[in-house]
Amino acid sequence: MKKKVFVAMSGGVDSSVTAALLKKRGFDVVGVYMKCWSENNPCAISDEADAHRVAAKLKIPFYTFDFEKEYSKKVVGYMIKGYQDGITPNPDVMCNREIKFGLFLETALRWGADYIATGHYVQLRKIKDQKLKIKNYELAIARDPNKDQSYFLWTLTQDQLKHCLFPIGNYTKPEVRVLAKKFGLSTAAKKDSQGICFLGQVKVEEFLEKRLTGVKPGPICTLDGAVIGEHRGAEFYTMGQRHGLGIGGDGPYFVIKKDIKKNIVYVGKEDDPRHFKRELVAKKVHWIEGFQATGSMRVLCRTRYRQPLVCATITPRDTGAVDVVFDIPHRSVTPGQSIVFYKGKKMLGGGIIT
Repeated sequence: MKKKVFVAMSGGVDSSVTAALLKKRGFDVVGVYMKCWSENNPCAISDEADAHRVAAKLKIPFYTFDFEKEYSKKVVGYMIKGYQDGITPNPDVMCNREIKFGLFLETALRWGADYIATGHYVQLRKIKDQKLKIKNYELAIARDPNKDQSYFLWTLTQDQLKHCLFPIGNYTKPEVRVLAKKFGLSTAAKKDSQGICFLGQVKVEEFLEKRLTGVKPGPICTLDGAVIGEHRGAEFYTMGQRHGLGIGGDGPYFVIKKDIKKNIVYVGKEDDPRHFKRELVAKKVHWIEGFQATGSMRVLCRTRYRQPLVCATITPRDTGAVDVVFDIPHRSVTPGQSIVFYKGKKMLGGGIIT
């Protein structure tokens, strides 16, 4: 019997080609659109229609899974609380952990799937022992480094990975668009989505303004204490932010730190040494292969999506947290964001910056 795979079809070109490739390879493909958040997101209706249109072209079954309630609690709620606490949350990482490779995977398996597949740009590799039996799985940087999405997948477990397929990880984005045209898919020229997926055309600031309570204006100060402007609420700002500060004069200025309790946003120039950090602590660390680092290790890492990899030394603590020391001071290290570790192109795991 053919192996059955449920493909998460977002209505974009990447997931469309994912479904087409898997059907061509002989899988029993089922297309699924996940309804995660529709409020203030007019794109959701057209995206679902685009996904349905591609499924019809490929002659595969198509379903819509309504995860809006769970998404609101586990992703949107997490994001709002993060900003209230003064950190910068990463909803894409949480969506992958809780929804795509959590709820969607669990639902697909109950419906008889052997695998799920997504349009993520990442490579999944099987690690074999000496007897050529599958031992484990690892994730590696996609063939197209400009589109690599391994940064968002560091929370995945072996139990999840054994049911996952990422067929476009071996293609570049231009090659994916060529394939979409070859397959005759209506999404071939569709533009990539930008920003946080569930917000649609709504800006993060507009979304948060309606949901954060007790937010009030306060001073924007230099690190030396001079007041040079006023902010709308410290919760709205993130480390390294340049735009939207409303500061004139001899700028540009960047957000260097925040004091949520005192409601102060501190800024500095781009070359201010206080804008850079040599060390950080990562908590909630997860290792993809299930191994536990027992001593200091030399690694490559990134603290933001699509950021160039940098060299660092990591040392685990007894608590499970990890101390990270960069070879060169690192700019705009942001609490709440993910730091992801690599060995060459292999992704080792990651954690949350404190």
